[in-house]
Amino acid sequence: MLKSLRLSLLIGPMLPIPAPPSVIEALTAVQVTTSSGQRSGFQLTFAVGADSLISRVLLPAGLFDPKIRVVIVAIVNGLPSVLIDGIIIRQEVAASNDPGMATLTITGEDLTLLMDLNELLRLPFPAMTPELRVGALIAKYLPYGLVPVVVPTLFPDFPLPIEEIPFQKGSDLAYINELAKKNGYVFYQDPGPLPGASLAYWGPEVRIGIPQPALSIGFDAASNVDALSFSLDGSSREQVAVSIQEPLTKIPIPIPIPEISLLSPPLALRQAPALKYTFLSDAAKLNPLRAVAQGLGKAAASADAVTGSGQLDVFRYGRVLQARRLVGVRGAGLAYDGLYYVKSVTHTIAPRRGEYKQSFSLARNGLIPLTPVVVV
Repeated sequence: MLKSLRLSLLIGPMLPIPAPPSVIEALTAVQVTTSSGQRSGFQLTFAVGADSLISRVLLPAGLFDPKIRVVIVAIVNGLPSVLIDGIIIRQEVAASNDPGMATLTITGEDLTLLMDLNELLRLPFPAMTPELRVGALIAKYLPYGLVPVVVPTLFPDFPLPIEEIPFQKGSDLAYINELAKKNGYVFYQDPGPLPGASLAYWGPEVRIGIPQPALSIGFDAASNVDALSFSLDGSSREQVAVSIQEPLTKIPIPIPIPEISLLSPPLALRQAPALKYTFLSDAAKLNPLRAVAQGLGKAAASADAVTGSGQLDVFRYGRVLQARRLVGVRGAGLAYDGLYYVKSVTHTIAPRRGEYKQSFSLARNGLIPLTPVVVV
């Protein structure tokens, strides 16, 4: 099998450009973490000397200052994958008495960090649904290549200005996440497919689509993971209910929330039992549609009682494993084989040694696969 790895690094204030060849040659380690429900992050380590271009020119000129934009692309076997499009937040220099041992380490997070830098007191959004408000806020970051992908809410909420005027409090990101939580949605940046462009997704967590090639263990030469383990934690799953008040009598009415979503269907045949029964807090203050929307989001978030984790070599796997996608598992036994949702992936790359490792975490709702085969 062809095993080739090439890294492309773009860096610059707003529109990043390819880094000089001397910067690529000095790059010794790359780590990128992508996780569902959290901001993605990256860390780059460079070997620097007193007479290197980085030490003499680029570092004093501010190329690695906070808020400088960085795009990392891994090209494996000729197929490019944009790992992250983000912003530097920290730099560290470790000097050394030994020649060639000094290092520069820069750390950063994805572009949604820009949405969390400035806070507003009370910005009104009269007569605007949540999706219109989110779209307007994301549009402010189009110069950074962030393209809004906003899914309309399941239960439309159109506030009349004579009754209510929604106000933004806090940063753009805080308000977007608040609206996502209220509607059982998620918000994240999905970099690519082209360098310098990203999708800013606001909508339900999508767990459908074409699965990635299966993670195989116990198949001798056909195995493509170094380690794989699973666990079932019954305490993590909750049966969620909302309690709303009847407007006239003020009698509370409990409404159980099913874990049903067209975009996030069950991935296992036998649902893990729920050990907890909880009520959504403050649901009585909401109208029924808002309460049900929040309940659906909380029920979906607690459904993943089965989790898995492991490590793989990208060259052995044959491609880059992507987070927030489906993947098959085989060789773990009847209970744990089948499809999983990839919750997080950490990329660890050593360019000089030509190594590309990934650690990952998986999740689904229960045991026993729904389908007898997975894509290999």
